[in-house]
Formats: sequence, C-alpha cells, structure tokens
Amino acid sequence: MVTPEELAALRRDYRARGLHRADLHADPIKQFAAWFDDAVSAKLLEPNAMTLSTVDAQQQPWSRVVLLKACDARGFVFFTNLRSAKGEHLAAHPRAALTFWWNALERQVNVTGSVVQVPDSEADKYFATRPRESQLGACASSQSEAVRDRAALESQFAAARAKFGDAPIPRPPHWGGFCVEPMTIEFWQGQPSRLHDRLRYSRARRDDGWRVERLSP
Repeated sequence: MVTPEELAALRRDYRARGLHRADLHADPIKQFAAWFDDAVSAKLLEPNAMTLSTVDAQQQPWSRVVLLKACDARGFVFFTNLRSAKGEHLAAHPRAALTFWWNALERQVNVTGSVVQVPDSEADKYFATRPRESQLGACASSQSEAVRDRAALESQFAAARAKFGDAPIPRPPHWGGFCVEPMTIEFWQGQPSRLHDRLRYSRARRDDGWRVERLSP
C-alpha cells in the first residue's frame, strides 16, 4: 500500500507556457474548441472524456466519466440512459459540473451550469451513428441497476441481438442526451511553484455577456 509519505512526494512542477488574459477568445466556447483541438493534436487518449458531477435527492454528490459528443453555442452535450443514476439526478436537480483533464498539456477545464435534455430528433440522429454493438448495449442494459452476475448481463445482450436480428435498431425511449448550458467555464494552466493560471468566464443569465476574471491558484 502507498504510504502517506509516498503520496506527499508525488509532486510535479508544471512548466508549460502561461495563460494570459490577452490570449483568450471573447467566447469561452471558442476558447474551449481551441484547447480541445490542441488535445486532439497531442493524440491524447479520449480527449473528450469529462468528469460529470451530479447530486442526488439526499444532496449527495456523485461523479463519473462520460464522453462529450457535441459542443456548440448551447453548451456541452453527452448521451446516456435516462433511467440511470445520473439521468435521475439530472431530472430532479438539473444542474451539473464538468471537468476535463489533459495531463500532457498540463491543462484542465471546469464547467458549471444548468442542464436540459436534448430534443428527441438530436438523440435519434446521434444514436443512428453509434456502432451496432453499442446500440444493442443500450437496449440490453438497465444502467445503474443491480444485475445478478456477468452471465445475466450477457444473456440480456444476446436477447437484444436475437430480437433485432439484422433489422435497424431504433433508439430506446429511455436513452437520450443532456446539454450542460454553462454559467461558468474556467481554464486552468499548470505553472511552476504551484502558481497556476486560472481564468474564469462567468455570467448571471444565459443571455448575458461573459465576464472574465483571474483566480488565485
């Protein structure tokens, strides 16, 4: 087991170039797109992976990694089983936080905002692009519910495969997407001596302009 002393010794002094206010795009979504392009160019493993944090009925926070599937003027879109734990959390408390961590670039992006379900037409369009095995998995899995064992899960998958055969697989009604509409977007760039650069965009309402401020690390 790793000792507290060994954990304390796990330090890295970040040396990437700094982040300056003058370098930021006026639109944080365009700034995110530029950083995302950098992550793709660096050939990072799944640069669209993001930690999604939600809260349940007891105000207990939960976090898990999901994949960003669209980012535009609306915000950040991902897809999931709507009956899953995160789907139920967001239905009751439609607010969330996202974190992207791009280790090789010494960068992270933190997002907070309200959450809305995307239109069925958008969910249909994306579902149709998924690999057939992923479509079958969405039909077979009751995400977040207890399952007896692996064999039971594989049996459900086999039943879904038999049901559809070679026919097109329609999107299950319990599968859809959410859009996190950002109210804050923070760009974090690692710097030496833990004096990291943190620049945060924020707005009070969706139709407001963005305010940018530098935060202490």
